[in-house]
Amino acid sequence: MHGDGGGEGGLSGGVFHQTEQKIHPLYGLLDAGADDQLPAEVLGGGGTVAPVVIRRKLESHTVCTQSLIEAPPAVRPLLLFNPVLWSKPNMSGSEGIDEGFYSRQLYVLGHEAMHRMGSASVLIAGMKGLGVETAKNVILSGVKSVTVQDQGVATWSDLSSQFFLKESHVGQNRALSSLQQLIALNPHVHVSAHTGPLNKDLILQFEVVVLTDSSLDDQKQFGELCHSHGIKLIIADTKGLCGQLFCDFGEKFEVLDQDGEAPASVMIQHISKDNPGVVICTDDRKHGLTDGAKVVFSEVQGMTELNNLKPVEVKVGGPYFFSICDTSAFSEYERGGVATEVKQPVTLNFKPLHEALNDHELLIWTDFGKISRHQTLHLAFQALHEFVKKEQRLPRSWCQSDADSLLAIVRELNAAAQLEQLDEAAVRNLSCTARGDLAPMNAFIGSVAAQEVIKACSGKFTPLQQWLYFDAFECLPEGKDQQTESAFLEKGTRYDGQVAVFGSAFQEKLERQKYFLVGAGAIGCELLKNFALIGLGAGEEGLVTVTDMDFIEKSNLNRQFLFRSQDIKKSKSAVAAKAVQEMNPKMKITAHQNRLDPDSEGVYDYNFFMGLDGVAAALDNVEARVYLDKRCVRHRRPMLEGGTLGSKGHTLAVVPHLTESYGPAKSSAGNDIPLCTLKNFPHRIEHTLQWARDQFEGLFKNAPENVNSYLRDSVFVTRTLEQGDAEALEILGGVWSSLVDVEAGGQRPQSWEDCVSWARCKWETLYNNDIRQLLHCFPPEEVTASGLPFWSGSKRCPHPLTFDPSKVSHVWPSSSCCNIHSVGANDRKTRHYFVMTSTFLLYLTQRLPLHDSKSLFGCLLQTTHMDYVVAAANLYGQIYGIEGTKEHASIRKTLEGVRVPAFTPKSSVKIHVTDQEMEEDKKNDSGEAGEVVSVPGVLRGQLNLLDCPGTQRT
Repeated sequence: MHGDGGGEGGLSGGVFHQTEQKIHPLYGLLDAGADDQLPAEVLGGGGTVAPVVIRRKLESHTVCTQSLIEAPPAVRPLLLFNPVLWSKPNMSGSEGIDEGFYSRQLYVLGHEAMHRMGSASVLIAGMKGLGVETAKNVILSGVKSVTVQDQGVATWSDLSSQFFLKESHVGQNRALSSLQQLIALNPHVHVSAHTGPLNKDLILQFEVVVLTDSSLDDQKQFGELCHSHGIKLIIADTKGLCGQLFCDFGEKFEVLDQDGEAPASVMIQHISKDNPGVVICTDDRKHGLTDGAKVVFSEVQGMTELNNLKPVEVKVGGPYFFSICDTSAFSEYERGGVATEVKQPVTLNFKPLHEALNDHELLIWTDFGKISRHQTLHLAFQALHEFVKKEQRLPRSWCQSDADSLLAIVRELNAAAQLEQLDEAAVRNLSCTARGDLAPMNAFIGSVAAQEVIKACSGKFTPLQQWLYFDAFECLPEGKDQQTESAFLEKGTRYDGQVAVFGSAFQEKLERQKYFLVGAGAIGCELLKNFALIGLGAGEEGLVTVTDMDFIEKSNLNRQFLFRSQDIKKSKSAVAAKAVQEMNPKMKITAHQNRLDPDSEGVYDYNFFMGLDGVAAALDNVEARVYLDKRCVRHRRPMLEGGTLGSKGHTLAVVPHLTESYGPAKSSAGNDIPLCTLKNFPHRIEHTLQWARDQFEGLFKNAPENVNSYLRDSVFVTRTLEQGDAEALEILGGVWSSLVDVEAGGQRPQSWEDCVSWARCKWETLYNNDIRQLLHCFPPEEVTASGLPFWSGSKRCPHPLTFDPSKVSHVWPSSSCCNIHSVGANDRKTRHYFVMTSTFLLYLTQRLPLHDSKSLFGCLLQTTHMDYVVAAANLYGQIYGIEGTKEHASIRKTLEGVRVPAFTPKSSVKIHVTDQEMEEDKKNDSGEAGEVVSVPGVLRGQLNLLDCPGTQRT
């Protein structure tokens, strides 16, 4: 709601009454009996609009909207603009999707996949650390229902990784103890608990079944049941530093979208008249197609027969050309054309568990340096089940006799498997650590299991086929073979599951750590959860400091699981710190709300960094990561960094003066779009999206940031003037117009009239005037010096738009623009063009408001940000004949920084890798840089499996 009045549109003054009304797409509510034509000077050539009777439902009550009367007819349309009526509805349950809650996930999965998930029921058996991690992610993802099953009771060792269990729950049923916390994660998912045994009647109620920490006999029994009844089965298990996953989605499982990426679309430079015809693409981008892909053609001139063909199969000849069908009988190719990929469903067949156990070809390689180890672990996990069945217990921690027994069973199994090489050291490590229950390992395997559930429910992304093994034995301490069993014995503490792997001395060292976490978003929440579980900073000398300047919003709740609806508008860092202290009351944590930048170096100074043992970065932009990396390198402090984008992610462990730092290591794809392409010659939707994002930043980011700098920095004006007159005019002119009211010649809005007028003028400039100017310089019939048409190839001839208030595509950018502009924020807007002189700069600096002015740019509407960028991009595309998009996958990458798409399971995956790297760092007692062994490459290789295996693009 905007404005300062009491009506629904935030209007003040006038007389209100309740009535049925008609609504104008841009200018809001009109009296039901009003037939006035909207003024041409406001519309820029508008007209009347048919009345639409509307009523709004709010909290189950019918509320008749209010109309303002007794206003001058020419002004009334502006006064009656009502952005509330243009807000997108938030739906939930069977009627639709709560876009406020799932907004970021929708940009990964899309609406169709989310609807399919919304009808799926999932059973998750086992509520130890692995089971609760899987359940947490599945519930947040938005399936119809989740039932958690466990007959066991909580033990002290469960607290090492089961974050919804407290010390008071020891001795109580794990499923029931976790239920209320699981229910609170997502109000749109029905969550229930089952404390009885697994049986046929229970399993047949579900579309997907996940078995965690189960016996091999149960896996075989229920695996056969699921396969024969078309139920998707996922088996997940962790033992110390090893993890196992298995998927059986039955026969003829259909994958609707193998990789989740936007369909490839390329501009055409030439098509040969031949058999087969060869399509040559413009050289600005590789076509990204694979053999067997199918494409459709559009906008081809000359060889127009292609425009009417059904999808054509292609054969790739190189990154910039491919062959198609016989074109020898077609007309001669003249110019233009677009080839767009048509995604085809793929049918996969899965083997049942009893067959897959003996098929080593079904192993997914997560690290090509460990192929023999993965094959050995496949036998070792089977041997471990046999050991437990015989001894009625797991192997004892670092017990060499138990390790010998397990190795003997593996050798027996290999007599039939005939592996060329057995990794006997891996078998011994598995035996010695099998009693361990590690939060980072459960976070990783549980997150991958949850992502497989999403694939099973949605048909999106390629599932695992069918075995996956993962280990992190690199984290084990040096000289482990000389360890005594007594150092790993259970002591009845919450860290028993971790002590069983690393020993009590390592645990004490973890508790003494002083760590700095920057960011409390999705990755930050997962990191804090694992910090609490492993006991980082939980000792007398330990401390975790977390800082995040952001506040919680509804869209965060889908991924940042430490937050609940009652926490909206509260500080992320403060709420997250309180939540993890409830998980582990001994954890010492301090929450800050500071931005990490040069302005906060008085807080995070030399003494602060020198008092740290390490830094973890959970940031959402490259600039902040680079800055933090520089501080860590300067102060010789290790930094653990991770990030996600949709279903992709990365991690990096930085040890100053030993490993590569983030600055040089950050990815440089080299795909920057030339400015001239964005501004004058776009030919793909990615170009218009980037153009719209640049417009957003120019209008609502750059100028507000300059205003904030001016208000808090007493030497801002002096420093700006030193940049030169042209630069100073640009910056100070924007600051001046942003802080000065419209009546005084500035652009600071005082009413909805100002907002609408400003947005309307901006629309005319961007979508009409600028395009007319371009066509004046380069008319449609323009030819180059070589006699070729100027508007050919990748250059699409634009067509200026005339504002039509009856078209939603015309209205929506202005509506979103108004919403953002009205939040006390006035940006660098249309202003008079002055001749730049030193005299004018002096005039400008003397008239800037005083420093006690208040910044009006603290909080912008995130959903409206996205609305503006997408709407503006699609409208800009209309000018150039570029088809708009509603597919979330096609806008994910471009919109990074406006609203980054996110995926709950992926955030948890990143945390496992980051935490394991921290444990690898902390195992070295000497502190000598040369003795620190970093393993980001080993761990990071696993992340490829989540990026849709099997689909490689040229």
